[in-house]
Amino acid sequence: MRGNVIDLAVAVVIGAAFTNIVNSIVKGVINPLVGAFGTQDLEKYSSCLKAPCTTDAATGEATEGIRIMWGSVLSATLSFLITAAVVYFLMVLPMAKYLARRAAMQAAKEGVQETLEVTELEVLKEIRDALVAQRGGSGNPA
Repeated sequence: MRGNVIDLAVAVVIGAAFTNIVNSIVKGVINPLVGAFGTQDLEKYSSCLKAPCTTDAATGEATEGIRIMWGSVLSATLSFLITAAVVYFLMVLPMAKYLARRAAMQAAKEGVQETLEVTELEVLKEIRDALVAQRGGSGNPA
C-alpha cells in the first residue's frame, strides 16, 4: 500500500511539472501554427451568440451581446490531447510492454517449475514401483 501511495505522489509531481511543458508547447508551437491561418492567440477565437457583440478595449470584457469564447476551449482541448498522447506513449505503453514481458517470463518460469514437478513425480512413482516389485519378488516380510 505504501509503495502505491509513493508512486501516486511521484505521478502527481511529474504531472504538475509536465503541465508547464505542455502549456509552453501549445503557446510556442501550436498557437503560431494556428496563427498562420488566423489569429496567433487561440483565446481570441470567439463567436457572437446575441448581436451586437462589442468589447471594451481597455478591459477586454464584453459590453454588449453574448460572446462564446470557443478559442479557450480549443486551446484547453489541444493541451489535454498533447498531454494524453505524451503520457500514453512515454509512460503507459512502455509500462504495459514491460509488464507483458515480465508476465511472459513468469509464465515461462512456472512452465519450467511444472515440468520439474512432473519429472519429480515420475521419479517418485518409479521408486514406488521398484519398492513394490522388490517386496513382491522376495515375499512379504511382514
